[in-house]
Amino acid sequence: MKNVYIETYGCQMNANDSGIVAKVLTDKGFILVGEANDADVVLLNTCSIRDNAEQRVKNRIAELNFLKRKKKNLLVGVLGCMAERLKDDLLTNFDVDIVVGPDSYRRIADALNDVSLSQEHNLLTALNAWETYNDINPLQMDTNGVTAFVSIMRGCENFCSYCVVPYTRGRERSRDCDSIVAECRELFANGYREITLLGQNVNSYLYQDGQTKTDFADLMVKVAQISPLLRLRFATSHPKDISDKLIKTIASYNNICKMVHLPLQSGSNDVLRRMNRKYTREDYLEKIKRIRQTIKDCSISTDIIVGFCGETQQDFEDTLGVMEAVGYDYAFMFNYSERPNTLAAKKYEDDITLQEKNRRLTQVINLQRELSMASNRRDIGKVYEVLVEGESKRSADKFFGRNSQNKVVVFDRGDISKGDYVNVRITDCTSATLIGKCDVG
Repeated sequence: MKNVYIETYGCQMNANDSGIVAKVLTDKGFILVGEANDADVVLLNTCSIRDNAEQRVKNRIAELNFLKRKKKNLLVGVLGCMAERLKDDLLTNFDVDIVVGPDSYRRIADALNDVSLSQEHNLLTALNAWETYNDINPLQMDTNGVTAFVSIMRGCENFCSYCVVPYTRGRERSRDCDSIVAECRELFANGYREITLLGQNVNSYLYQDGQTKTDFADLMVKVAQISPLLRLRFATSHPKDISDKLIKTIASYNNICKMVHLPLQSGSNDVLRRMNRKYTREDYLEKIKRIRQTIKDCSISTDIIVGFCGETQQDFEDTLGVMEAVGYDYAFMFNYSERPNTLAAKKYEDDITLQEKNRRLTQVINLQRELSMASNRRDIGKVYEVLVEGESKRSADKFFGRNSQNKVVVFDRGDISKGDYVNVRITDCTSATLIGKCDVG
């Protein structure tokens, strides 16, 4: 028996992949542990979206090298996107024993057994156009027991010019819809009350079984019908693909959360074209208009990249203009990070200085803080149904949860338990949090 410790870097999709790895390994007799010091095997599940994510992993490998000197038989492995992107470089220039890409997790137990026996390096990075891990229900890693995440597809075919995902995770393929529904039903039976369906672009989900086709809106309906007590979210959407059918589906089911994450990236048509985003500023704002008109009280969040190749001051101001026009409830905001071998790296010069990127990012963050505060202030006096996720980090006397709009709500504990639904009247707020009291009237 070997003890294994898994560290996850990057997005929730990576965390879900860690759950797949954990399931594969525990089925083969490995034992999960909570600390690297207790492990015989340490696996780093990595992200390559931005350079700083890769640097964190490289620094962590260096730290583990000290641990390997104390524990001579310790095995260190790199999984995921960074494993796929760097491949031989990791085995050649870093002290790691195994490198496994996102489509090779079924083979990881055998590979670890082989390397521990032979002390030979293992490299498993072949992409597989069919692998969806349909039959593997991932272990929910670092879960609160209330919210869970389910991957419905793998890969991406959008080929945004700045992004490595199509090269590290392969082409887009959708899971069998019946296996997704079965996994969600099992999670609900085990006490989970909120599920987020995951994919690089969930609204391009399409599964065909004979003559029957199931698109993403159809899948949402199937999962929502498991129980009215099961909340349903999804991430993430591509503006070019979000359909009127999906928007109407979200509006039609009370347990499909009233929030849409719709990445903008840039408000400039010139920058969007260089990013190969396949929509214009006008297209995007039209989608926002349809969402607002159809889904009552819908929150909208976004992703924004500043400092992309050739971004002028006017381009940047166009992004600020869209932010103000939409009034996002919250946003994920980043500097552009050039990734090797992407179209942007090959075709465009990364010509915005880091100092200027940081200046623009600060301006975007400050604007979004104002927009978030304005959004939250509008909620004061309203009553929201909140799913209790656990104890507040700042006070043992308070619980926290999220409303349908995915806003964090903090409130007095009272006679309630984690996993309950409670009505909370909002009395105050910060730019990041709603504050309230359980409403009994």
